[in-house]
Amino acid sequence: MDLLKIRNLLSEDCEIISKAFAEQGWNKPVFQYERYLSEQKEGVRKILVAEYDNQFSGYLTIKWESDYASFGSKGIPEIVDLNVLIKYRKKGVATSLMDEAERIVSEKYDSIGIGFGLTSDYGAAQRIYVKRGYIPDGLGVSQNGKFLTYGDKITVDDDLVLYLTKTFN
Repeated sequence: MDLLKIRNLLSEDCEIISKAFAEQGWNKPVFQYERYLSEQKEGVRKILVAEYDNQFSGYLTIKWESDYASFGSKGIPEIVDLNVLIKYRKKGVATSLMDEAERIVSEKYDSIGIGFGLTSDYGAAQRIYVKRGYIPDGLGVSQNGKFLTYGDKITVDDDLVLYLTKTFN
């Protein structure tokens, strides 16, 4: 029996996902997943859901037209909002979600992009992306869509991001 399954987001998942994250103290409202579902139906976004032992364990979204200007102008799809429940970490959930996302994107595109926050909260994500062959896009750090330059004064928060890409062979 395969403990880990990856599938598309379904309407009944919206409530389940929101509740699962609320149980670990994270605010991820139902309407966020309802919007994702609508965007999936419109072809704007693809949402992959992971189940571990038939229980929701995490998800990842692929945004076909990235809001990040550098990716958007080059037609690079972006992985956005990869989240795994704490109790399912270190069980291959994020790796399986990434494998499937890369497989799907590589069928039509030469590369894929991703961004991550720079605080220690993102440490696991930073390591997994580098190990998977993602490299910085060379444009430096950005915050709320603005590239930062030497001497900028900033607030360190989730919007302080470094973007990476991976090219498929």
